[in-house]
Amino acid sequence: MINRRHIRVKVMQSVYALQQSKSDNLIREEKFLYYSIDKMYDMYALLLRLLVEVRNLESNHIAISKKKFLATAEEKNPNTKFIDNTVFNILSESVSLNEYLETQHLTNWELDDEYVKEVWKLTKESEIYASYMESNTNNFQEDKEFVVAMFKTIVAPNDKIADYFEDKNITWVDDIPFVNTWIVKTLNSLKANGTLQLGRLYKDDDDKKFVVDLFRKVVLNQSEFEKEIEDKTPNWDKDRIAEIDLILIKMAIAEFLKFPSIPTSVSINEYIEISKDYSTDKSSYFINGVLDKILKEFSASKRLNKIGRGLI
Repeated sequence: MINRRHIRVKVMQSVYALQQSKSDNLIREEKFLYYSIDKMYDMYALLLRLLVEVRNLESNHIAISKKKFLATAEEKNPNTKFIDNTVFNILSESVSLNEYLETQHLTNWELDDEYVKEVWKLTKESEIYASYMESNTNNFQEDKEFVVAMFKTIVAPNDKIADYFEDKNITWVDDIPFVNTWIVKTLNSLKANGTLQLGRLYKDDDDKKFVVDLFRKVVLNQSEFEKEIEDKTPNWDKDRIAEIDLILIKMAIAEFLKFPSIPTSVSINEYIEISKDYSTDKSSYFINGVLDKILKEFSASKRLNKIGRGLI
């Protein structure tokens, strides 16, 4: 499921897009924001299915090899440990995964099977595959560890797959690392004799509401927040401050003033960490310094609206 840091990243991107387009259609931008988050679920389901398709490709390869007129002894009696892997079976038989793929018409791997072949080839050539197939043990834990290792070392870092997803949906560009982590957590959570039930995209309704609430509060209070920032950056020309830095500071101010249940320390830490991935090398120090000044002023003037102990 999506966490609040990635929600903040999505909101940051939407605020930036709104500013660049100079649009005033807030409803349209909100719909696109939700859409960009919803589409993450498609990538999540597709990556789970990719593992099944690789298993199916190997199964077909074995079946064809057996029918060869001059099949070798190994081809006649192949090692089926890979295609019998319990984790692949759980993914393949998941009702919720199969229903989602069907209802969303996600037939990508049928149409673009070269990516399935790419992962299959790299897997067969890998050391983890050789080690797994040579092992004399046969249990669920070994099956799960192999599939997790296969995903982490072959699928997740594959540039061709990353490029494919980026080409399919522009909103997926920054979602790939997050979804890859989500896949690993899902695989690790599987139990022997269990099933895969696709989890929720949001932890709860509060997180889903947080998406549009944060977006609106930042966009609708831009002028007010900019004045707060100007007072704390007297030696800085506005044009010299990175646009992403300004957006992240505004988002933190919105959380200081408009979200009573979010601790100020959480807001500051989240936006500092986001700046390390999306802005300049010095942005985290600049943002930390500005937010520290703003927080001290808000505390002194009792402007903070926080409910509960330890939130300031």
